[in-house]
Formats: sequence, C-alpha cells, structure tokens
Amino acid sequence: MRISVVDVGSNTVRLVVADAEGGVPLPVHTAKWRLRLSEHVRPGTDIPEADIERLVQAVDEASRTAARWGAAGPLAFATAVVRSAPNRQEVLRAVRSRTGVHLCTLPGEVEAELTFLAARRWMGWRSGPLALIDIGGGSLEVAFGRGRLPDFVASLPLGAGRLTHEFFPEDDAPKWDEVRALRRKVRHQLRDAAARIRWEGPRSAVVTSRTFQQLGRLCGALPGRHGPFVERQLRRGDLGVAVERLAALPPAERALLPGISAPRARQSLAGAVVGHTAMKLTGLKTVTVCPWAIREGVLLRHIEDGASWWAEVDRLNETAALALPEQVTPLRIAAAPS
Repeated sequence: MRISVVDVGSNTVRLVVADAEGGVPLPVHTAKWRLRLSEHVRPGTDIPEADIERLVQAVDEASRTAARWGAAGPLAFATAVVRSAPNRQEVLRAVRSRTGVHLCTLPGEVEAELTFLAARRWMGWRSGPLALIDIGGGSLEVAFGRGRLPDFVASLPLGAGRLTHEFFPEDDAPKWDEVRALRRKVRHQLRDAAARIRWEGPRSAVVTSRTFQQLGRLCGALPGRHGPFVERQLRRGDLGVAVERLAALPPAERALLPGISAPRARQSLAGAVVGHTAMKLTGLKTVTVCPWAIREGVLLRHIEDGASWWAEVDRLNETAALALPEQVTPLRIAAAPS
C-alpha cells in the first residue's frame, strides 16, 4: 500500500510518499514547497489572498506529485499558522474546491498525540516513560506517556515564528531585555505542563521539529547527510550557550552558523530560548533529536488504525468549523488497542 501525507506548516508545504511495509512507513519520495507564511501572517490575523493562492498551488502540486508516485489522495493537514487564522475556513474551502484535497486543521493536542506516536515508534518500548517537546512555527506541544499514545498533552502558543513576531521584529541583534522578557513569558505559560512532566519522571525524552534539528546541529550533532539512524542528542548546557550565540547576532549572520538555514535564521533565537527554557523547567538535561514527527505520526495512525480514523478527523474538523480557534475543544481520536 502506498500512501502520502501533506503538511502545510508556517514555512513550507511538505509531501511524504511512503510504502506501508510491515507496519512501517518507508519513504519513497519527499518534496517541499516554500511558502514562508510566518513572514507574512501575524498571529491571529487573516492569511492574505496572495498567500492563499500560493498555498492552493502548492497543495495542488503536492497532490499531483503524490499521484505520479502511485499514492492515493493525500492525508492533508495544516498546523497553527492556518488553524489560528480568522479566515481559516476560507483557506480550507479554497483548497478543497480547487484541488479536491480535503485539507484539515488539527487541534494542537491532536498534533501532540500524533507526534508522540511517531516518537514512540522511533524510540521503541525500551525508551520507557517518554517525554516529548515539539516546537512549531505557531505552537509548542509537550506530551508524556507510557504507552503507544500519550497520557498527557498540552499545546501552547509558544511557536518560534509567533514569538519572533512578538519579541524580535527587527533585523538587528535583539537587546537582552527582549530575550529576558521572552524567557519570562515562556516560563509563565509552560510552568504547569512542565511541572506535570517533572512529576511523571520520564525515563527518556525526545525533541522533534526542524527547529530542534537545526539547533541540534548548531550544538554539535552530526549533519543530516549522515542519515536518520545516527543518534543525535542535545544537551541543555550546549543549548544555553547557543542562545547567547544566536542573541549576539542579527538574523542575516545567524544563517552563517552550522545548521541554521536562511529561512529559519530569524526565528532560530526564539526557538532556542523556548527549547532551553522547556528543558530547564522539565528538568531534562539531555534529549534525543527524533527524525520522526507529526507527518510520520499521521502515516502510522493510518497504517495501524485504518482509514476510518482520518474520516473521523475530517468530520470533527467540520464540526469545529463553527467555533473560533480559541473555542475549539481539544479532540482525541479513538485508537485501536496497542
């Protein structure tokens, strides 16, 4: 069985086409289309018409690419940048009417569940009670669990792109007062979720997302050319040094550092501050940088639980369409026994 997933994020639209062999999604083709929505869309504001047009074109190209590789219509979802936009239903209708792709928005708690599933499958049962931290452009997800799906999840408006707009809008190196103000906000909003993870006492901890991958490389992890099976760890002390290093530079110069790409250089400092603060509050000194995240989680749920669970996601997504973003009740899609 060949399946595909399309992820509309704050910076790119990403496609993964995979074969479901032995219960594992084995990638056969990946592609991405750069949107940089986070540069044009302020948190809580409409997505402009020009960006909707580019988003529709990217999803259409992704769907056509998946078809050329022999995959059925993709499982397509959009993360916080679309979920929090007041005109998100206009965006979803435009994609569906013009491409035939049923693009969904997932509550942050569901994103955390799916990412946790991917991390659990990657790490295996030997990892024991597992903590997860995932930084996106618009939100931060944390989770903890002992089984296949997490026992506890939280989604917070602490994404690297969102916080960059709020605290570091200029092209110059930030003032330390601005960095300290960001850290205070992260501590305040994350303290309850972090206390829960400390209380649970995880045996292992993972971080996911492109932000953490780049920060891991900056802190000495091997580059991507060495493949996904090389273990990559990120130490809290090294990340603290990286915060100081990034804060001393304007975004253009951060892009010259190891691992920091030009499109993500502006938000790399906010991501580092959030990641370091989260590790400190949760008591995590070392974490594993996991190459699997939400896209693999979507593929795994489809493989393990069948197509019906995505139909339920779509139905609940339609139900949530009548609510404002902050009113959407966190949903949990029932899972088959692990």
